[in-house]
Parts: sequence; structure tokens; C-alpha cells
Amino acid sequence: MQCRKDLIQIKGLSEAKVDKIIEAARRVSEVGFITGSSCLQQRSTILRISTGSVALDQLLGGGGIESRSITEAFGEFRTGKTQIGHTLCVTCQLPLEMGGGNGKAVYVDTEGTFRPERIRPIAERFGMDSNSVLDNILVARAYTHEHQAHLLSMVAAKMAEDQFSLLVVDSITALFRVDFSGRGELAERQQKLAKMLSQLMKIAEEFNIAVYITNQVVSDPGGASMFVADPKKPVGGHILAHASTTRLSLRKGRGDQRVCKIFDSPSLPELECVYSISEQGIIDAVE
Repeated sequence: MQCRKDLIQIKGLSEAKVDKIIEAARRVSEVGFITGSSCLQQRSTILRISTGSVALDQLLGGGGIESRSITEAFGEFRTGKTQIGHTLCVTCQLPLEMGGGNGKAVYVDTEGTFRPERIRPIAERFGMDSNSVLDNILVARAYTHEHQAHLLSMVAAKMAEDQFSLLVVDSITALFRVDFSGRGELAERQQKLAKMLSQLMKIAEEFNIAVYITNQVVSDPGGASMFVADPKKPVGGHILAHASTTRLSLRKGRGDQRVCKIFDSPSLPELECVYSISEQGIIDAVE
């Protein structure tokens, strides 16, 4: 649903015509109040897509990341953010009874991190044909924040035509950090980031898909303590913090192990688990 201000900017639409369009849309749409029982019934249609790790799935509520919501993973490099995205692109195509979403995946790549050759061993691990799996992943490389927004508009059209269950944006903030620099442009950056996150949530709810986004971290001088030598905080500020349904903090553990902590969630406790990154994607921790 677009706000009145955006519709008026469309060439050929007067204020009177926009008001008539909005009134007509309100009459035919089901946007309004519903009972708690109806809300519970809607929640029963939510899909859960496995991350590939049983421990990580259990941390996320017992099945993986949820549809109709945004799951954000942030952390330093080599903590597994992109690898989780690659694994989800495969598991989302599995049948529902096997922890999948029985649908295709869209991967919006802002940093050039998508590797199709990584998909093959992950698909083989789950007994799937790697060529078919790759054919069911739509990949788009974004180069500016405006290009990224345009690609997300195209995503909605694609999802109206076919069965999708996952949208990955890796990473959500990289291009905003490049296109907007300094405090003078911070307000504009946050406004446009908020609009894009709103667009992602609309897509998630309208098409019942899981949205997985990765995020970068920066040093947090104000967060230093005797327990944390070099504290980090996620990029995006309060805008991203409020938009993401579930926020996951990833960090390096011992050897090949990685640690995932529930940083923020409306329903999950602040616990953590250990997982590993392998050639076959995300797996349970290897001692």
C-alpha cells in the first residue's frame, strides 16, 4: 500500500483522482482490525526454513527462519552471514515436511558475494539436483542504493507470477554506506533505508516469504568494557533495529566454530548456539 504523498507524485494523477483510488482500495481490501483468533490463524500459515544446523534451527524457535518476517544477521567478516544465505537458498526449495518452503529464492547481491559453485555441494547434501536448485535461484547484482530499491520492486512482480519462499539481501546497508557519507547525509540515508525496509516487510507479508538480510558492523567506542576489548555494533541505527523482526549476532568461536546469539526478538529468549561452516553449507558444530 502506497501513501497518498507518493501517489500524487505519479504523473497524470491529480489529488482528487488519488483520493478516489485510495477510497476504492479501502473498500475492496481487507486492511483493518481483526480478532486475536484470526491473527492466530494467520500465524499458523507461517513457514519455517531450515538453516542447515539443528542447533541454529532450535535457537530460532525449532525450525529455522520464519516467513512473513525479516531476519537480520550481523557480524564481522567470516562469521557465516553469507554462508547462511547460500544454505537457505537451497533449503527453501525443500518440501515443507523436510524443513523447507517449497519455493524458489531471490538473492539480491550488493557486495559480489554470491557464489553459484557453493550451491552445488549444499544441494547434494540434501539429495537435490544441483542444476535444478541453481535454476530456482534468481540472482541480481545491485550497484547503488537506488538500483537496489528498483530490484526489490521487480522482486514483487516476480513473486506474483511464481512460487517463492525466500528473499536474501546481502548486505542491506553496504550501498547506503557508499552512497551517503558524513553526518550531513545521515538523515536522508536513514529515511531511504527505512523506506526500503518497509518495502521488504510488505513483500514478506504479501507473499508469505522469509526475508533474510545481512548487515555489517562498526566499532563502538562507547561500548567498551572490561569483558569486551573491541566492541562492535550493527550499522543502520534504530531504523534497522526496529524494522528487523529477529536480529542475530554472529561471532567467531574456536577453530571453525561460529557463535550465533539472539540479539533481539519479539518471541525468542536471548540465548546462543554454536555452529560450523563447511563445504556443504551451515552444519552443527564440529568439535
